[in-house]
Amino acid sequence: MPVPLSPSALSSLVATLRSAGCVFAEDEAALIAATAVRPADVTAMAERRAAGHPLEHVLGWAEFSGLRIAVDSGVFVPRRRTEFLIDRAVALAPDPAVVVDLCCGSGALGAALAAALERVELHAADVEPAAVRCARRNIGERGHVYEGDLFTPLPAALRGRVDVLLANVPYVPSEDVALLPAEARVHEPLVALDGGGDGLDVLRRVAAEAPRWLAPGGSLLVETSERQAERAAGVLAAGGLVTRVDSCEERYATVVTGTRAAQPAR
Repeated sequence: MPVPLSPSALSSLVATLRSAGCVFAEDEAALIAATAVRPADVTAMAERRAAGHPLEHVLGWAEFSGLRIAVDSGVFVPRRRTEFLIDRAVALAPDPAVVVDLCCGSGALGAALAAALERVELHAADVEPAAVRCARRNIGERGHVYEGDLFTPLPAALRGRVDVLLANVPYVPSEDVALLPAEARVHEPLVALDGGGDGLDVLRRVAAEAPRWLAPGGSLLVETSERQAERAAGVLAAGGLVTRVDSCEERYATVVTGTRAAQPAR
């Protein structure tokens, strides 16, 4: 049960967060109060937040696509803009669907898509051990989570069977990582942020292998920035995929989709 805070204690918590630069101090205080189970937890959580830790790491969870996703310290925090990628994936997924979530982080994307689809065979993978542990908690019995680099740990039996391949790969150019907010730059793994020289290095690796894993008519979906979208689409096209770019102004999100051509009828 959440710890009850007196009005004065709640006001003090808000003041602490506001003095630390939290723009939405009242909202964050309410979330901390609703999550803490002991008075000591409130103090510890406020101290961590004031020290610059992401709110989601402080709470131990993030809201994503209507789900409460466990997010451990050191694990990439799922962004609300990425819900647009889930919207696009739901629109493309057949029933039943074989889904793979690469660079899965907390497993938020795979968990959200599994919750949205009636019948799904879900597989997820990440190179970070902490992320894999977190993803296994979030995905649970709805799928399988593997530790390893991109496609390497996936079962060979998935080749040519994947209907929806989610690949929320890092896409921040290396020289721009230093410009990220400290919450991300300091507290999230670099491997989840740094996309190489132009931000598309990991995407190139995914696009090169994706056609061998996708089923005929299957799609690879990736998030990217608006300014990278054309080049990202070119990367997918170079891998033999038919590309499409979709944007959502409300979420400030851009998704590039590459679809493997369906086999011609005989």
